[in-house]
Amino acid sequence: MLDNLSPQVHGESSGRSPLFRSIRGKVEFVRGDVRNRSCWLKLLPNHDAVVHLAADTGTGQSMYEIERYVDVNVRGTGAMLDALANCKNGVKKIVVASSRAVYGEGKYRCAGHGIVFPGPRSENDLARGYFAVKCPRCGKAAAPLPTDEESKLHPGSVYGMTKRAQEELVLLAGRTMGIPSVALRYQNVYGPGQSMSNPYTGILSIFSTRILNGNDIDVYEDGTESRDFVFLDDVVTATILALESEGVSGEALNVGSDAETDVLTVARTLIREFKTECNVQVTGRYRVGDIRHNVADLTKTRKILRFAPKYSFQRGVREFVRWVKCQTIQTDRYESSREELRARGLFR
Repeated sequence: MLDNLSPQVHGESSGRSPLFRSIRGKVEFVRGDVRNRSCWLKLLPNHDAVVHLAADTGTGQSMYEIERYVDVNVRGTGAMLDALANCKNGVKKIVVASSRAVYGEGKYRCAGHGIVFPGPRSENDLARGYFAVKCPRCGKAAAPLPTDEESKLHPGSVYGMTKRAQEELVLLAGRTMGIPSVALRYQNVYGPGQSMSNPYTGILSIFSTRILNGNDIDVYEDGTESRDFVFLDDVVTATILALESEGVSGEALNVGSDAETDVLTVARTLIREFKTECNVQVTGRYRVGDIRHNVADLTKTRKILRFAPKYSFQRGVREFVRWVKCQTIQTDRYESSREELRARGLFR
């Protein structure tokens, strides 16, 4: 396992982070950076597969830390592929973590124009509290649909652009080098082991840290914006299937839960599971670049990988909360992250 133990994920004392301690003695760990070609040259000859999960994540932060996101996500992937192309190795499969962010807003249906793929919502609409997605042809409200892999790829964030570049680089280079390669478009992943200290990504961890610190939860827009929350165990299952399955080379596949859950439901479910009092404030505020709805169409993944998610949101949250209760309560850095976004005009 290669990881740089990023302070944003692991905290300043990264070597003592609970995430790092949880794997100590269970895997061969190398502290290094995916951007460092020499790390890859050292590791690749001794392995027969690469599961490339490394990335900086966070759509809002990516809009002002552009160089870092491109450097880690794109150049880091390029360093891996360059090393593969230029060193003797026995790698027989690459699985790369892509993201639902490659779709932007995703797939919608307009009553008058059928299937459409809207771009970002207008600033004027958001500023006056109109959060629905409009048909790009007639301007009327459109209804969200499950987004399949043939949907238009038009990321709405720098992060999404880098994930698209990652998956396309891996699939192209894998084909050229004759190494079977698969890109998995993970939806909103959550579960035991995720970072509780990163205030820029992971709504369940952010809300949980707010609750445990006795702070209120701010819900953006009107609270009915939805996401596809997929539990970690299901993600691991899909990743292993992609690693072991034959005949999946060159595919980009959705990995989700088969259900959408709105943000208000997330907040209320966590409060109930933690058995605590906490105010939920629907603020009407919004972040530039946020999508409105998201749920993955798993038809192709079911067929090719024979994958079916086993965890409902309710079951997954219970497992997640049980794990969180055993962890050290982390400092709540949500306010500072929000102020950072506000100062850069990305939170309004």
